[in-house]
Amino acid sequence: MDGLFKVLWDRAHRNARRAVNIYVSELPDFRSAAEDARARAAMLDFAVLLRRRKAVLAAEGAPFTDQDLAMLTAFGEERGTQGVSLGARRRVLDLHDVLTLREIHEAAGLDAVDHVAEMIGWLPMNALAGHNAYNQGFLNGQKRSLPLVKRVQDLACTLLADISVMPGLADSLNVKLADRYVITVVRMSGASFPTHQRREEIIGALLKRYQVPMTWREPDELVALLPCGDTETAEERALDLVRDFARTVGRPCATGAAIGRIHALADTVALARRISREAPVETVPRHLRTMADVFVELGVTQLPQVDEWLRSIAQRLAGGPDLVSTLDAYYRHDMNRLNTAGSLRIHPRTLDYRFRRIRELVGMNPGSLQGVRVLSAVVARVLAGRWS
Repeated sequence: MDGLFKVLWDRAHRNARRAVNIYVSELPDFRSAAEDARARAAMLDFAVLLRRRKAVLAAEGAPFTDQDLAMLTAFGEERGTQGVSLGARRRVLDLHDVLTLREIHEAAGLDAVDHVAEMIGWLPMNALAGHNAYNQGFLNGQKRSLPLVKRVQDLACTLLADISVMPGLADSLNVKLADRYVITVVRMSGASFPTHQRREEIIGALLKRYQVPMTWREPDELVALLPCGDTETAEERALDLVRDFARTVGRPCATGAAIGRIHALADTVALARRISREAPVETVPRHLRTMADVFVELGVTQLPQVDEWLRSIAQRLAGGPDLVSTLDAYYRHDMNRLNTAGSLRIHPRTLDYRFRRIRELVGMNPGSLQGVRVLSAVVARVLAGRWS
């Protein structure tokens, strides 16, 4: 072994020490793992050994051996067991690749062009094999150190952050990835919310039936990602999940859903969250709310003057009796007078009296074009609790 490969061998200890220092300084998870002197020494020994093996194998044009890959798997497993996060795992592999190129650049002399070409040619396939071995070990370690619910939430957060999913992660969780998802946000009402332990129990119960990525984004908000092959089927399944969730928590909920493609889900979940904040709060949601259900209300939120005007109408309707719930039933039954009265369990003449009362209070006929446009928006915002 001579030339560039010899220089890389000789500098392995110095380069490894620098690499470990960078990992520890930039990655809190590795900083925690390196607090123990023996753990840090083991980290350094591994970094030295890996660099020397790469120099030897590249000089010979030979791939990583099964023993080399087993070593990488074992080291990845150790990191997974120590609780290193998915993000830190990804970052350390990226840093390692960047540092490898830097070390080659620093070691290369003007007469080492051929060796540089050989080294650069050796790296891609072997780096991929090394990453795969490390990742497999990492997943094995996580299985032992982290509960299933935590790993499923990590997968959900990875997808929602538009980050590429670690190979093998979904399979290890028995979850199937998809190109498109119905992102469903379920928002609970009230001032107090489930404890961390209770949240994990709820997700665990839902996972047994649905096996989809899901996570708590806020104390009052569950986000589920349902694979979308057939839109209608996916939305029906999402509504089933929402209803199961509402029954489990025993709290009124509002829902919002939007469809998005993988690597563009951050915007999708933001839209689903906005929809959930305009959707009605229900004991058990009857319908999965989408953009088509609340597009007027979403527009109103951007215009404070319009919002205040609608609020003033809601305040007049509070003069009752039960005028908002009457309008809600009327619009839900497509303005069918008899079906509305039946659902409210009142006589049609009582319904007519309430409509007259609405006209007296706000100057609009509920069945007119203006009445439908204005009063349906008022009802939606009242039921969503936007003015409570």
